[in-house]
Amino acid sequence: MRVIIFFDLPTFTKQDLKNYTQFRKFLVKDGFIMMQESVYTKIVVSGVAAQMLRTKIQNNAPSSGVVQMLFVTERQFASIEYISGESKSMIENSTKRLVIY
Repeated sequence: MRVIIFFDLPTFTKQDLKNYTQFRKFLVKDGFIMMQESVYTKIVVSGVAAQMLRTKIQNNAPSSGVVQMLFVTERQFASIEYISGESKSMIENSTKRLVIY
């Protein structure tokens, strides 16, 4: 299962920028991979893990702006069609359970 986070956060004030940066760093530290600007994805192994992740996102999302979460199966995620640009094949973004750096 994939969790996809979409966010649109304000960046008008210094505090807005700080909130944006903290949220983005939280996502990266938690294992999310950037698909494109303000769209991050992460593989989770079960529905229970996805619900736990939902709670973490809710606790770390800034109060201003919009943060959205979408759950899709690996099969649905694999059916993404690229109209423009190319898919980036990264080991961190694959369904393999063992990653050796």
